[in-house]
Amino acid sequence: MNIFETFRFEIQRVIQSLFDEGVFVDLPDTSRISVELPRERGHGDISTNAAMLLAKAANIGLRELAAQLAVRLGSLTSVDSAEVAGPGFINLKISACYWHDQLRIILTAGIDYGESGIGFGEKVNIEYISANPTGPLHVAHARGAVTGDALAKLLEKAGFDVTTEYYINDAGAQVDALARSAHLRYREALGEVIETFTEGLYPGEYMVPVGQRLAETEGEKWLNAPERDWLELFRSVAVDMMMNNIREDLIHLGIRQEIFRSEQAIIDSGEVDKVFKILQDQGLIYVGVLDPPKGKKSDDWEPRSQTLFRSTAFGDDVDRPLKKSDGSWTYFANDVAYHYDKYQRGFKQMINVFGADHGGYVKRMKAAVSAITGLDDPLDICLCQIVHLKKSGEPVRMSKRAGTFVTLRGLIDEIGTDAVRFYMLTRKSDTQMDFDLEKVVEQTRDNPVFYVQYAHARCKSVLRNALEVVNAEDISRKKLAKAPIGLLNNPAELDIIRHLAAWPQTVETSAQAREPHRIAYYLNDLAELFHGLWNKGRDDASLRFIQRNDQDGTLARIALVRGVSTVIASGLDIFGVKPVEELR
Repeated sequence: MNIFETFRFEIQRVIQSLFDEGVFVDLPDTSRISVELPRERGHGDISTNAAMLLAKAANIGLRELAAQLAVRLGSLTSVDSAEVAGPGFINLKISACYWHDQLRIILTAGIDYGESGIGFGEKVNIEYISANPTGPLHVAHARGAVTGDALAKLLEKAGFDVTTEYYINDAGAQVDALARSAHLRYREALGEVIETFTEGLYPGEYMVPVGQRLAETEGEKWLNAPERDWLELFRSVAVDMMMNNIREDLIHLGIRQEIFRSEQAIIDSGEVDKVFKILQDQGLIYVGVLDPPKGKKSDDWEPRSQTLFRSTAFGDDVDRPLKKSDGSWTYFANDVAYHYDKYQRGFKQMINVFGADHGGYVKRMKAAVSAITGLDDPLDICLCQIVHLKKSGEPVRMSKRAGTFVTLRGLIDEIGTDAVRFYMLTRKSDTQMDFDLEKVVEQTRDNPVFYVQYAHARCKSVLRNALEVVNAEDISRKKLAKAPIGLLNNPAELDIIRHLAAWPQTVETSAQAREPHRIAYYLNDLAELFHGLWNKGRDDASLRFIQRNDQDGTLARIALVRGVSTVIASGLDIFGVKPVEELR
């Protein structure tokens, strides 16, 4: 239940009554009316710009229209007062009884509180990670992985039908290089000393097991054979083993993607040819010569005829090649076919989570997917910026074994899955992040992972200690929904309930904006309010959660505590983080 939508409905009902009375000549469009929290807490609980937005359509002036709206909204049983402020904002102060009812709704719903139907069951495909199967996942992949997974859970909570997907880049030069690297490790496993690796190959020790596997299964069969005879086999084995490792890494991170789609399978199926024909029939394919890229002088650029897609017709900066000079498909052509494959599977909304290095790919992919599907903006791309891994403020490298990068598995082993997942979501994905290994596990107010988990642990501690005063069955969610919640009238208590009641809107706005980091902000604010009330109880005994001589007061406050723990658990569930029962 989104309380802001509830009051939007009430505002629309009031506007309808004013129209019936002739205040408006025509029934105005109310779709752009905002209903939100005031910027300053002292201005009430809910604010709306309805009067300012609709003044031109009214037969009366702005201030008079605002006054009439305020009078009628103020007459609602849930509203204590309605005042006109500034140029025409209407600020509503909501009754304590209304907030008490919201807490009862939260307790009744449990962890499902905040679920929404704004997605109307629409199918959404979220592709994320899709790292080349040429080595272990590293820290940069972690951010995209966590962002994509949290976004999927967020959209599901908002009522979308979500499918998660990994695109296996198992075609092209990089997997041929992988196969050659596997062959070197194969020779090594058979006793040959490999002192150097050719530039462009993968020297990491993670390739050693691949070579050993091939030596065990193939013997010396391919030791001196020409590359054309063993390349496909070695490529297949190496990709399979790398993908198994990647899947294991993702499981350690709490991620199980539903679909793994192969680039090579897309090519083999003839989808690229099909897409090319569709674009060609639309008059979007031509042979031409592109201008030199930015930064290149004309004498450094060799102009050549290319088969191009008119991506500029769909908002791109330049047209894009679909074929290489040798007639083979570009990676871009394969990617267009892959997204057409998604469309054919029924996805009219697609979200790709890309690393920062794919920023130049955004416009061309959005253009191509719009062209091939005929839909208006069916592809949304979320960019994840660089993660700077540090320890005590200094750059750190955790795994020499992996070569030159920090492995995801190493990061998880160092600080734990929950810390990785939560901290990666504390910043907007398109901003760079400093990830300090010491700060993310320190037990201080400045660590959002600890701060939120500590709030939940404190809630659970209160619930355990309450058993000294009340019976266990009395503190179940259903029983607490019927507790004397009306006793919660302290401003600090009501502030917490107000924040809890904003959870459904937070879910909806975060889902619409495709920004799961907003959940982290919300949870941090909730933790701050709860810790603040806890600290007030140290100085004011009447605010302590357990009142040994007042069972009704205890039950009311326990209801509030359970409401807080419920919403924190609901938020952490979106993040794929387990709420802790106690901290040691």
